[in-house]
Amino acid sequence: MQEHSGNTGLLQGQVALITGGSRGIGAATARLFARHGAAVGVNYHASAKRAEEVVAAIRAEGGRAIAVQASVDNDEQVAAMVQQVEQELGPIDTLVMNAIAGSKTIQTPETNMAYSKAIFAPFVESSWETYQNMVLRALAGIYIPARIVAPLMIERKRGNLIAVSSLATRIARPGSGAIAASKGSVDALMRVLASELGPHGIRVNVVAPGAIETEASAAVIQERREMLNASLPLRRVGQPEDVAGAILLLATNEARYLTGNYLAAGGGSYLL
Repeated sequence: MQEHSGNTGLLQGQVALITGGSRGIGAATARLFARHGAAVGVNYHASAKRAEEVVAAIRAEGGRAIAVQASVDNDEQVAAMVQQVEQELGPIDTLVMNAIAGSKTIQTPETNMAYSKAIFAPFVESSWETYQNMVLRALAGIYIPARIVAPLMIERKRGNLIAVSSLATRIARPGSGAIAASKGSVDALMRVLASELGPHGIRVNVVAPGAIETEASAAVIQERREMLNASLPLRRVGQPEDVAGAILLLATNEARYLTGNYLAAGGGSYLL
């Protein structure tokens, strides 16, 4: 992966809060935002050490960041997190909603594989509980942070909400029903928020990753890497930094007229 060069100032003076910022796409986004001048709140649920490592890496490069704990499905914790970020870093300009409520901590490749197979299952083999759980977790990760931050942005008449979704909502692959249903609800909510919040100067967009190699997906990706690489126009599985770049694009002032968009970050897989 090509390293990003020094601070370009694309986000100079901005403050960003990134949920699920201790690993994967969230961590890559936090580091990239900081490289471009943003002060970053790195949210974590249970991975305090990982979040502090992200913060330390940002500070080592001269950036500003703090680690902030909150479960994104807990109103009081999210409100306290937002208050802490605004007190220590300043008013939040961009909220990146990357966390899924109650996300499972991946401990081993074997655990990861078993978990993935339970989620990616044919519809006739899936339980209502699985679908219900997935949809509620995905929506909570958007609804609660946005519900708390949006009123603050409305007061300031500016702001930027970015949700991390999934290309599973547009590419109907067998076995992806639970993911498609859960992230599809996110996409629909974000479209409504774009309509409601636009008059207040708030932009609302979705970034939808395709096959991305994170800690959580590594075991599944490894098993199917050759097939995935061959199927993608860019001929490689994506990395967290690839998605972070798409999120950065939507956070910049240069994207000030972009709202209500669904940005596919899948190496061209949406074309197929």
